[in-house]
Amino acid sequence: MIRINLLGRTRPKAARATVPLEATLQFVLLAIALVASIGILWGHYILMDRENRVVLAHIQKQTGEKARLEQLKQQVENFEKQKTVLQQRISVIEQLQRNRTGGQELLDAIANTVSRTDTLWLTSVDRKGDALTINGAAGSINSIANYITQLKRSGYFQQVEIKETHQDPNSKAVEIFDFSLTAQFGLPQSAGAPMTSSPAAATTPAADKQPARKMGNT
Repeated sequence: MIRINLLGRTRPKAARATVPLEATLQFVLLAIALVASIGILWGHYILMDRENRVVLAHIQKQTGEKARLEQLKQQVENFEKQKTVLQQRISVIEQLQRNRTGGQELLDAIANTVSRTDTLWLTSVDRKGDALTINGAAGSINSIANYITQLKRSGYFQQVEIKETHQDPNSKAVEIFDFSLTAQFGLPQSAGAPMTSSPAAATTPAADKQPARKMGNT
């Protein structure tokens, strides 16, 4: 409905309700606190995200390092296995080489020890690896003992042990003692060449007058 002002007076404006100052201040403080909280939360999120990225990068780096170490470990294990196989092969080759090249040294060593013993000769020498079984005969028990001493002093024979010795019942005119002994043959560490007779033994008058010895098959 339309109203007409017939009196000609200015209509007063409606008064607005005033807002208390305390309510305005509370509203402003609340807005400031809200903005500050959002800023703090945002900053904390940025910080945590950055730390998370650093941790993930560190984990990836450690994972790569672990994979590299696992690969190195596998390579080391393979090398150790190859080393063990090679060492076994080298041991076998060295053993075969010693057995192959030790034949001449064995003959020379036995010949030298027999030549230094009076009235003694060998009938057989059996070899199984480095183990020797030496059979022979001598004119006396002292000759057998002297022969054992010569074997030990030569440096080529270890663990020399007499197995048996007895007088030959078939020899009536002369006493003959049959013997059998065992020994371990090995090349001396300092011996690069076959053993030779010492000068003292070569110049001994008794050695020059010794009869020839005979040896059995080696």
